[in-house]
Amino acid sequence: MGLPVPFLAMDGRAPHPPPPRCALMIESRDSLLRRLHELRSEHRDLDTVIARMETGPSDQLQLQRLKKRKLKLKDEIAWLEARLVPDIIA
Repeated sequence: MGLPVPFLAMDGRAPHPPPPRCALMIESRDSLLRRLHELRSEHRDLDTVIARMETGPSDQLQLQRLKKRKLKLKDEIAWLEARLVPDIIA
């Protein structure tokens, strides 16, 4: 038998050694904060679009879809905020 073939990532690169646990937590927190910022921005944008659509004649089906997307974003924002804020037992 020859030498074992190292496991390669999906893109063909050799995997990197895992980062330290604290680095994972920081990177994970940073990525959650970035995602939260993106979701809040999209939520605000949808709010503006929906408000404009409600003031004049518009496609009601499209309006309902935008409102549903906005609610989904609100739920995802709440979930991320709950992950980022530690539970404090008083």
